[in-house]
Amino acid sequence: MDWPFFDLRLTCGAVTLRPVTDTDVPELADLFPDDAEQDPHAERLVGLAPAADRRRLLVQGIWRDRGSWSPRSWCLDLAVEVDGQLVGLQSLEGEDFPRLRTVDTGSWLAVPARGRRTAVAMRTSVLGLGFDHLGAEAAVSSARFDNVASLAVSRRLGYVDNGVSRTDSPSGVVEVQHLRLARKTWEAVRHSVTVTGLEPCLPWFGLSG
Repeated sequence: MDWPFFDLRLTCGAVTLRPVTDTDVPELADLFPDDAEQDPHAERLVGLAPAADRRRLLVQGIWRDRGSWSPRSWCLDLAVEVDGQLVGLQSLEGEDFPRLRTVDTGSWLAVPARGRRTAVAMRTSVLGLGFDHLGAEAAVSSARFDNVASLAVSRRLGYVDNGVSRTDSPSGVVEVQHLRLARKTWEAVRHSVTVTGLEPCLPWFGLSG
């Protein structure tokens, strides 16, 4: 198959993650919340309204992640479904993964779907893929200090603080909290994550089947 990820499925409770398809993109753009963080250094198009430009960056990011995939640098974008309904996006990213064995995560959830522990299940799902099936040794994450929900999910899953940095943003300079989760911490707790359709994808991660 030219793109074997389309058959990949991650399941944690009522939450299912599957790779984003082209038909998902317009609906994801419609669901994209105003408070979701985007790359503060991404080029803005002055001829577009801010909401339209945020939508453009989301859509182009999904296309770029698929088109630039390499075992040395990849980002897997996964549509999040609850009881078959699309509610958000979860990504798992690896830079020089075959050597560094470290994954990064990013996500957003539509406003009506929040407050139901979906965010924890989303992150748990991709960590299960990373640690239990791809052989990751560590996972990292980061969020602005005012992104209380993201930081709470990280700490609930055992991440520890891993430094603070400052970065520019459309609203000015902000501080970012970095966090890290070690394999031994992940393995100390039993997680219920089911992964199917992975084997054809392994060479794309630089791993053997």
